[in-house]
Amino acid sequence: MKPLTLSSLAELADLTVDTIIDVRSPAEFAEDHMPGAINLPVLYDAERADVGTMYKQVSPFSARKVGAALVARNTATHLDGPLADKPGGWQPLVYCWRGGQRSGAFATILDQVGWRVTLLQGGYRSYRRLVVDALYDRALPHRIALVSGGTGTAKTEMLHHLQKAGAQVLDLEGLARHRGSLFGATEVAQPSQKMFESRIASALGRLEPSRLTWVEAESSKVGNRIIPPALWTAMCAAPRVEIHAPLQARATYLCRAYAELKEDADRLHRQIDHLRPYHAAKQIAQWQEQADTGDFVALAEGLMQTHYDPRYEKANASAPAPMRRLDLPDLEAATLHAAAARLTADFT
Repeated sequence: MKPLTLSSLAELADLTVDTIIDVRSPAEFAEDHMPGAINLPVLYDAERADVGTMYKQVSPFSARKVGAALVARNTATHLDGPLADKPGGWQPLVYCWRGGQRSGAFATILDQVGWRVTLLQGGYRSYRRLVVDALYDRALPHRIALVSGGTGTAKTEMLHHLQKAGAQVLDLEGLARHRGSLFGATEVAQPSQKMFESRIASALGRLEPSRLTWVEAESSKVGNRIIPPALWTAMCAAPRVEIHAPLQARATYLCRAYAELKEDADRLHRQIDHLRPYHAAKQIAQWQEQADTGDFVALAEGLMQTHYDPRYEKANASAPAPMRRLDLPDLEAATLHAAAARLTADFT
């Protein structure tokens, strides 16, 4: 069995293992895990809770004995199931919470089978410390530029076109599974805060710091997930380009980008109701009526004119001028692609 001590996140890209195995419980794995890891628990959630209770209320010896039996049974299940077809040359990396008994027991059995096993020293905690160091304790080394603009200016789609044009991008909304606005929740639940940070750290690790990286201008939160301090500080200091487009073009784009809301009347009504603290009942009633009658372009125009644009203008009143203003006649794919190509050529 080969021990591994991680000293930087960059080392993850150089691992020569075939599979990263997280043997923690499903709940621990769901909260966060190393990039690309699979979950083969040696103790499931209820089992882990029972063993922990026994450790405190009965004795450590009794808990270890029961835990060992559970680990052995669960390991046997994994050997008969997900690992049954692994050849002799397969090389796994195994870790648990802190590189202790759970991963040690599992790795020992795999090692005795004859596989070349790597055991992560310090477990998940050692990986998490590196994420915290990169996103909380150090200045971000990457060169950041922002894509800004009012609601409905296709900022996220512009990021995708920039990437197609060869630019580096960091899609925070994609990593957070949220489109950033009150109407931005998707059908997929947001990751935990730790998982969001792992995704950011992994994405940044694949980017070249010396090249410009485009990021959509966001508030400090994307949905319910907080942008970690090192990235947020870099974003606040970053130059930006600002997209402008006619109101009707923006409304048309929103109707296309949020098409699923048009098919879910109840959800759309609930989202509009969230605006009641900010607008008169008569205004809310008008928006609800437009939603009921399917007048979605007018609804989008009204929301932008009355709610979103005033807030965007207020937030940017004291911001430095953008390094470039993009006045686009529409927000169709061809227009965005051409604008992205120009930006990629002009800013490297």
